[in-house]
Amino acid sequence: VHRVPLRKMKSLRQRLREQGLLESYLEQHPYNLAAKYFPGIAVEPLENYMDDEYFGTISIGTPPQEFTVVFDTGSSNLWVPSVFCSSPACRNHNRFNPAESSTFLSTNDTLFIAYGTGSMSGVLGYDTVDVAGINVRNQIFGLAETEPGDFFYYTPFDGILGLAFPSIASSGATPVFDNMMVENLVDRNLFSVYLSRDDEGGSFVLFGAIDPYYTTRGISWIPLSAETYWQISMESVSVSGTPVACSSGCQAIVDTGTTLLAVPIRAFRTLMRRLGASSSGEISCEAIRNLPSLIFHINGKEFPVPPRAYVLRSNGYCSLALQGMDVPTEEGELWILGDVFIREYYVIFDRANNKVGLSRLP
Repeated sequence: VHRVPLRKMKSLRQRLREQGLLESYLEQHPYNLAAKYFPGIAVEPLENYMDDEYFGTISIGTPPQEFTVVFDTGSSNLWVPSVFCSSPACRNHNRFNPAESSTFLSTNDTLFIAYGTGSMSGVLGYDTVDVAGINVRNQIFGLAETEPGDFFYYTPFDGILGLAFPSIASSGATPVFDNMMVENLVDRNLFSVYLSRDDEGGSFVLFGAIDPYYTTRGISWIPLSAETYWQISMESVSVSGTPVACSSGCQAIVDTGTTLLAVPIRAFRTLMRRLGASSSGEISCEAIRNLPSLIFHINGKEFPVPPRAYVLRSNGYCSLALQGMDVPTEEGELWILGDVFIREYYVIFDRANNKVGLSRLP
């Protein structure tokens, strides 16, 4: 069984708040979450880097060099810092050294990926990538040469392993899971994700299988509406039996690389009012016990997210784990169902049938 354990670490937001640096850091690093989802631009999921918490370990090269990565269903490229990078953000992370790998193949191709608050650039190379014992030979990946500013400096992970579709991969690089499928390295052309709700271990990405322990309540299968991100159609979002958003239907992306629920601005304001939060999302911790569940209506079924899931508690503060974001799409408004949603469900990403499976967790 090819299971990558994910560890949950204290988020950047928590660490900066504890050091009294949060407000000044946010002023210096404004960001645009929507930048990730503009069509035609290859961008990564780190607009929510402040709260990214789940990371796993892979290795690249012969002998293997280890890296901590975010397994991201909202992007398609694999990249890690390299020894060619002298940016401060590279110097305090693991860096890949191609001279120490007997299986590395270099190219003259370059990689550039824009972010909400910065960018990375580098070169593409090929090497053996080991993910949970699956050896993917001649996997193309990015070797970062520049990571300007301190955008990545504080992040506790080294790089990104994208698990979305080839159609959105920067520089046409074949994603890792696509190579796993082509080389018949997985029993089934799917992978599944479990994110634990607490600070304990237990989170994982499972390649090629569905763990029946997490599907005792059955699996609801939802067809994809686009083979780019893991994008699906939603009918509406309701609170206490009343539709409050997406009333004419909308699109949603199931994205492990985004921590919060990203909500269209108009719907965000409606939900803030409805749930009794300030415009910035702050809410009285005492009010939480009276909050309703958010109900997502998808493919004819209801998928609730209770208040214990969508309220963040930190050092005596409480806030809603929602963020306003407007992304224009041809299909209408776009929602991002990040880790706040995923923690309530065991999620199966099925490439064989281009469907997402959701099984509600106890």
